Order: sequence, then C-alpha cells, then structure tokens
Amino acid sequence: VKGNRRKNAMCGIVGYIGNKQAQPILLRALKKLEYRGYDSAGIAVLGKGISIYKETGRVETLERFAPTFSGVIGIGHTRWATHGEPSKVNAHPHVDCTGELAMVHNGVITNYQQLKEELIREGHKFLSETDTEVIPHLIEKYYAGDLETAVAEALTRLKGSYAIAIIAKTENRMIVAKNGSPLVI
Repeated sequence: VKGNRRKNAMCGIVGYIGNKQAQPILLRALKKLEYRGYDSAGIAVLGKGISIYKETGRVETLERFAPTFSGVIGIGHTRWATHGEPSKVNAHPHVDCTGELAMVHNGVITNYQQLKEELIREGHKFLSETDTEVIPHLIEKYYAGDLETAVAEALTRLKGSYAIAIIAKTENRMIVAKNGSPLVI
C-alpha cells in the first residue's frame, strides 16, 4: 500500500431496471459482489426523485440500516478505496451539485485532479476525496436534458479506466459505459 492507493484495489457496481422494487435486488447483487470491496457500500433508487443511502463496512450494514426506498430503477456500489479513506462521504453513489444525477464507478480516473480543479473554478462543490466524484460533476456540466448526450461528452474528457452506471431524476432510464474495467449487462 502506498498512500491512499491499494494494490489490486477492486470495487463492484450493479444496476437494475425492471418492474420489481429495485432495492432488494440491488442489495442481493451487492452481497454477491462483496468480495470486490467491503470498506463501504451504497445504493441510489430512482422513484420520486433519487434516494441515496451509504454505509461504511460490509453490505450487511447497508442492508440493516438503509430505509426502504420505492422505485424500479437503481444502482449500487461496494468499495475498496483507492482515493480517499473509507467513509460515508467517500462511499458511492456520488451526485452532482444539483442532486439531479447519481452514479457509481469501478476503475481509476487518472486525470481527476486536473478535471476537479477545472470544475471547482467553474463553481462546482465537491464533498469527497474520490476520483469518481469528478464524473457526475462533469456530466452535470454537459447536461441539457439528455443524459446519454451529456455522458458521451463527459467521457471524452476522462483518462483511465471505468465502468459506470448513471441515473437522473428526470429520466426513466440508466446509462452505462465502460473503458478498461469490466461491465456485464
């Protein structure tokens, strides 16, 4: 281990869209992925807005304390930290400044510091110490009502590896993308 970077650090992301309640499905899927990370976990469910809950520790802790969210679209994440200490603030999902977008990420964004400095100059407020948080802020920068277009534009700016899943309050869908990191749909 060197600094905040752990060798072979891993995370796992999940997403669900269907006609069943998303939260129980997300929690079951995260339990199956927990071997990929267990310092924190979180979920976001799209219902009447985006409801988010994050916990440090194992998925079991998340499951025990999370309120019940209603919605048939959701994303989840189990984390083994590469940037920032294990904490609720650094746990995924991460949001943009408006809270309109939520996303989970597996991978490492190597140019995150440069992007973060640019976004801060433009007025974005960051809460975490993670490389991931630059992604929803970058998407927010390009978002004009079409999530897919904003994600595509933001991805042209990222360097590194990623598998991501993003939801927006105003869109009844999920956008996923990958570069270098695994993503199974």
